[in-house]
Amino acid sequence: MPHRTATAPWRDRSLSIEQRVESLVAEMHLDEKLAQLYGVWVGAAADGGDVAPHQHEMDDEIDLDALLPSGLGQLTRPFGSAPVDAAVGALSLARTQARIVESSRLGIPAIAHEECLAGFAAWGATAYPVPLSWGAAFDPELVERMARQIGDDMRSVGVHQGLAPVLDVVRDARWGRVEETIGEDPHLVGAVGTAYVRGLEQSGIVATLKHFVGYSASRAGRNLAPVSIGRRELAEVLLPPFERAVREGGARSVMNSYSDVDGVPAAADRALLTELLREKWGFEGTVVADYFAIAFLRLLHGSASTWAEAAALALEAGIDVELPTVKTFGAPLRDAVEAGIVAESLIDTALRRVLRQKAELGLLDEGWNARPPALADLDERGASDRDADALRGSINLDPASNRELARELAEQAVVLVRNDGVLPLGASSPGAPSSIAVIGPNADERYAMLGCYSFPTHVVSRHEGVPMGIEIPTVLESLRGEFAGASIEYARGTGVDDGEVSGIAEAVELASRSAVAIVVLGDRAGLFGRGTSGEGCDAEHLGLPGAQQQLLDAVLGTGTPTIVVLLTGRPYAIDTTAGDPGAIVQSFFPGEEGGPAIARVLSGAVEPAGRLPVSIPATPWSHPGSYLSAPLAQRSGVSNIDPTAAYAFGHGLGYARTTWRAAESGLLASPSASFTAEGSARLSFEIVNDSDRVAREVVQLYVHDPVASVVRPVQRLIGFARVDVAAGQTVQVEVDAPLELSAFPGRDERWVVEPGELVLGIGLSSSDIPLTATVRVEGAALLLESSPRSSAVFSTRILSS
Repeated sequence: MPHRTATAPWRDRSLSIEQRVESLVAEMHLDEKLAQLYGVWVGAAADGGDVAPHQHEMDDEIDLDALLPSGLGQLTRPFGSAPVDAAVGALSLARTQARIVESSRLGIPAIAHEECLAGFAAWGATAYPVPLSWGAAFDPELVERMARQIGDDMRSVGVHQGLAPVLDVVRDARWGRVEETIGEDPHLVGAVGTAYVRGLEQSGIVATLKHFVGYSASRAGRNLAPVSIGRRELAEVLLPPFERAVREGGARSVMNSYSDVDGVPAAADRALLTELLREKWGFEGTVVADYFAIAFLRLLHGSASTWAEAAALALEAGIDVELPTVKTFGAPLRDAVEAGIVAESLIDTALRRVLRQKAELGLLDEGWNARPPALADLDERGASDRDADALRGSINLDPASNRELARELAEQAVVLVRNDGVLPLGASSPGAPSSIAVIGPNADERYAMLGCYSFPTHVVSRHEGVPMGIEIPTVLESLRGEFAGASIEYARGTGVDDGEVSGIAEAVELASRSAVAIVVLGDRAGLFGRGTSGEGCDAEHLGLPGAQQQLLDAVLGTGTPTIVVLLTGRPYAIDTTAGDPGAIVQSFFPGEEGGPAIARVLSGAVEPAGRLPVSIPATPWSHPGSYLSAPLAQRSGVSNIDPTAAYAFGHGLGYARTTWRAAESGLLASPSASFTAEGSARLSFEIVNDSDRVAREVVQLYVHDPVASVVRPVQRLIGFARVDVAAGQTVQVEVDAPLELSAFPGRDERWVVEPGELVLGIGLSSSDIPLTATVRVEGAALLLESSPRSSAVFSTRILSS
């Protein structure tokens, strides 16, 4: 029977959390301690389809009746494993929690975790744009609002922890999980990712940073491949987003990377998970294992010969919780402790972190109720805890307010990459096209809006006959709604990656007799080779999959003005041998409202506002590439390969015409061009909108360090801000740029601001920096404990309207 006395100190909220935790630890026996350090995933992939790598090798039978008397640490994806009505799922979770409490001596509820990468991964929940679209929006505040809503929805049905955000920085766009990242720049990833963390944590959900660290830098862009990078690249590019999310965002959990970095698996890396994360950064939360990562120490890395050795390596490194289900932290670890091979103090260290988090979540409080907020009024509704049918449909996880937020983000993330004047089309203007050919495999495909971790793609696609659970207008449907006065016909042309060319002739015939052709191309998200983008869907090159380029070439050959719309999870090179499209519009899996968002951008009802969070390559083969590259990585006369991007990081056009200009005295507004390393330079310039529509600009602040003790990238983003300028308006923009932001890991790997010249630039992109100012850092070098914590501050003032 559970322990239920009101006098139990660990249930007493008048005591400190530390006192409560210590009281509980002292009362627990070994099996009860271990039970708090693992989860169970009893409903995972009942149809046999894997949703985690090597899942089929981990299918041990789980006997809940045998496990629960000792308690349970986590419940894995109670909503995210099969399509279930939200209210029924909430009721099921509440019943499961009640069973856990009633079955164990101490009666401690489990933490329920879910995926929430592009929205709460549950049937019927809002599908927001993927993280690469968050990066394209360049708007941390908007992403924070989205995350808060996601967290509120999760919390309402009894979920405690979300497995997001992904803070991996793109190093090779061939990697299948590019869609899950925020971009190729650590400052952008850190700013947007930290905003997501703040939003999720404000709702009471534990945010989980992943994948710590190096996962995105795998060799040849292959999923779960070794990582070979220098310590300086690790420190300057891959670690800063995580540090920022811990220190500024307040993230309460971190998930390890599957990869090994220079031969050391992250799951067994004490220098990473304890010395850096906890001792240097001050992280006090839990480290949870990526699914089966502890077992992989034996199965994939060869770092352990037994399950007990794998468990011991992970515990010693700093992993607290084994997910998704018990494998090594159960009987193998218990036997190792009882044999004296593993010290029980290691168990207690992890246990204290888990129990502290449960106390913060209210799970140790006297009178804790298994009913989540969304079911709090069951009695008033005349329903019972067993009346699932009466509850079905009573919880709406995709209300109009969510859809409006999803549309706002989708619209802001659409990037106008190229435009020769064909756009905007003007839905109701005299110049609007009378006939539109809509062509391509993604034009009339709902799944083309979704990434691999959206619930419909991740789960529903494996359940034949089950509806998606949410309304997702296609691009074709949205265009018909936006251009109601035009004749719109459709031809698929080819599939995403089937290589079929028999439909191209029909597409060409349609384009030939239309005023304009809109060709909708791109990816199909999936898992482990079942798509062209997503986890385990890596690319050999960055050309469009299948026969899509052949389809585009054929349409361009008709001479009809052609607009290319890309719905993808990574950047692709567009071959222009057959000619340039009139316009290229890029949208990274824009979610359930992506179709209307794209249609409104094409018509001109919405001003294009997105910027590229990743560079678009000029050819499919010049990879890997990133704008964050040293002089030797640029085009040169000693190599026949030109790595220059077709469209650089930060690039994006609008319909409004603007001019950026510095004052007559120059960009630098500070009284002197000389500063100490602790100083800040003030920059001032104007944006003039000469058009009759609102301009939606992204001001990007770059630093160029001409001479340094280690080789520096040619340009590096150190700040950005969105600035809207009304029609006919002139706005003054001032930027306070702390020179600390120029710091980098020096030869001794300590962060340093060195004396010497710096060139600060105001850019429209990383390759288009029209305004620059040279400043000089004088005096002693400034050593920092870690990556810079200061931020550039942007302010605006209207000069004329």
